[in-house]
Amino acid sequence: MGRVSTSHQPLRKVPAPADSGARVLQLPRMGRWALDVAFVWKAVLTLGLVLLYYCFSIGITFYNKWLTKSFHFPLFMTMLHLAVIFLFSALSRALVQCSSHRARVVLSWADYLRRVAPTALATALDVGLSNWSFLYVTVSLYTMTKSSAVLFILIFSLIFKLEELRAALVLVVLLIAGGLFMFTYKSTQFNVEGFALVLGASFIGGIRWTLTQMLLQKAELGLQNPIDTMFHLQPLMFLGLFPLFAVFEGLHLSTSEKIFRFQDTGLLLRVLGSLFLGGILAFGLGFSEFLLVSRTSSLTLSIAGIFKEVCTLLLAAHLLGDQISLLNWLGFALCLSGISLHVALKALHSRGDGGPKALKGLSSSPDLELLLRSSQREEGDNEEEEYFVAQGQQ
Repeated sequence: MGRVSTSHQPLRKVPAPADSGARVLQLPRMGRWALDVAFVWKAVLTLGLVLLYYCFSIGITFYNKWLTKSFHFPLFMTMLHLAVIFLFSALSRALVQCSSHRARVVLSWADYLRRVAPTALATALDVGLSNWSFLYVTVSLYTMTKSSAVLFILIFSLIFKLEELRAALVLVVLLIAGGLFMFTYKSTQFNVEGFALVLGASFIGGIRWTLTQMLLQKAELGLQNPIDTMFHLQPLMFLGLFPLFAVFEGLHLSTSEKIFRFQDTGLLLRVLGSLFLGGILAFGLGFSEFLLVSRTSSLTLSIAGIFKEVCTLLLAAHLLGDQISLLNWLGFALCLSGISLHVALKALHSRGDGGPKALKGLSSSPDLELLLRSSQREEGDNEEEEYFVAQGQQ
């Protein structure tokens, strides 16, 4: 038998195919192309969510002004909106519960009345007075004055020690206060009663969002999800607003031919349809904010809110004929600079901490941003939130 050689033959280099170099070069190109597509898709998605938020936010502002011109019962309008929001919140909770097979949080009466009631009352007064002011003020004056809510939020944050006193925050307060003064100084369409209502709403709004932050920081309550929070707030908000409605609008509404003493069924249906539309816009505003924050960040919502104020004033001047002088525009720019500075400080503070942690400061957007920011940190509810976001994209 022949002897088998165990020595290894030297390996020969096999020439690479002619097109291998092209394939190697194609991978980075395809990777860059994929990154470009992902970037463009995220930019388009963000733009679409911002536009959706603008539609609801700006839409409900002009809707309230339009409706109060012919329907002079803003408190009744607000109460009906609260009922619609509660209905849609309950429906959303039921959908999430059916999908996840997990029970939603339901507070005990003791926690509900002791911890939720103060926030609900402040929220009801904020929303009620804001809608009431549309009987007297223009959209531009309302928008500018409501922007001062950041001023009161910062003040109450300092009082409740939710925010540390810094020189930059003092500058923010001075810029917003100075801008508000310049915008209202010698305004040709200034109304004292309406301005007092909006300013009172902004003041109560500062209390509202401070109490909201304190409520959301109580993890044992389980109200970090915004839908659960809205579901629990609406009934107490309705009850809190009812005494004001009974005193100022109850008798007049009971004798009005538009609702209880109607003679034209078609007119009644149109009025109720218009009121129901406002409730849908109010819920859609919170829903669009949730989508925007969950898919981007709370900073995106804050920045979008700044440009939203500019769009609102431009539309008010163009569509409604609001008279805005150069001094008013300068005051508005000064106020926006203060809000922008506050947003930038929040972003730098968050980046310096290495990312978002526990809620420290309050939002510069006086809407539902606090609720939405907290919902992102809710542990174990990621599947439910993804389902809820998916429902909004269908």
